[in-house]
Amino acid sequence: MTTYPVIEVNDPHRHTTSVLIRVRGALPNLRPAERRVADAVLADPAAISESSITSVARRCQTSETTVLRFCRAVGLGGYPELRIALARAAQWEESDQQAGPPLTGVITEDDSLADVVAKISHMNARAITDTGAAMDLAVLAQAVDALSQARRVDIYGIGASALVGQDLHQRLHRLGLVSFVWSQGALALTSAAVLQPGDVAVGISHTGTTADTIDALAVARRRGATTVAITNFGGSPIAHAAELVLTTAARETTFSAGALSSRIAQLALVDCLYSGVALHGYGAALQALDSTHAVLRSRSAERVG
Repeated sequence: MTTYPVIEVNDPHRHTTSVLIRVRGALPNLRPAERRVADAVLADPAAISESSITSVARRCQTSETTVLRFCRAVGLGGYPELRIALARAAQWEESDQQAGPPLTGVITEDDSLADVVAKISHMNARAITDTGAAMDLAVLAQAVDALSQARRVDIYGIGASALVGQDLHQRLHRLGLVSFVWSQGALALTSAAVLQPGDVAVGISHTGTTADTIDALAVARRRGATTVAITNFGGSPIAHAAELVLTTAARETTFSAGALSSRIAQLALVDCLYSGVALHGYGAALQALDSTHAVLRSRSAERVG
């Protein structure tokens, strides 16, 4: 099997909203003063795009130097670049809000059940769209290559992330790859301790701070396995423990930080991984899927008969 090139897709959403996604992803690692700048950017990107750096510093009760540090923290060269990126992002957000329910996931006591359904549906759809827009295709291609050629794949996820890990395990298994999923810390560690070069370890954590998952990835990396992290925060501890980092872009809701939208974003990313692996070995993947479908159809026919 050979690797395939990354093709850049002409998607304006990928470029216009990525700055807001990067700001959200950077929040846990920002200093308090930098976080005030981030909060102002997320609250009103259009207003910040029209403001001078002096005005923003005064508004956030900080210094111009801190505003510049914030720009660098989200991958921008300086404040002029931030203003341009925010102007484009604000335009996209405005057009998106005109097309549907409010972008915010805030649910108030005055909301009707219909309002709740509309807000959650919209947030979940945005989680998928934003995750695709912010996807690092080069990293995704490296992860696909590693999975496609792996001797075995071990997947670590605790709590809700275990459900996503189970989905990835089942999908890879149906393609004929040897994979395991571990949702308990001790079992994950013992799994990681026997990995070797040519194996792949995938750690899934929305916050990127799940200690058991991070520890297992760290052990797997020391053993020489290729390590992949799936998280919502690119600067989180799990990202530092892995060689390849794939980020989702779910937004927080009122009742749960990283609720259903986080799992939907993770599942969308897993679907991209799985489809990439299937495409990597297209003919063999179709044969494997046909075999599994045939067995299931045969069993169903026997039960009906």
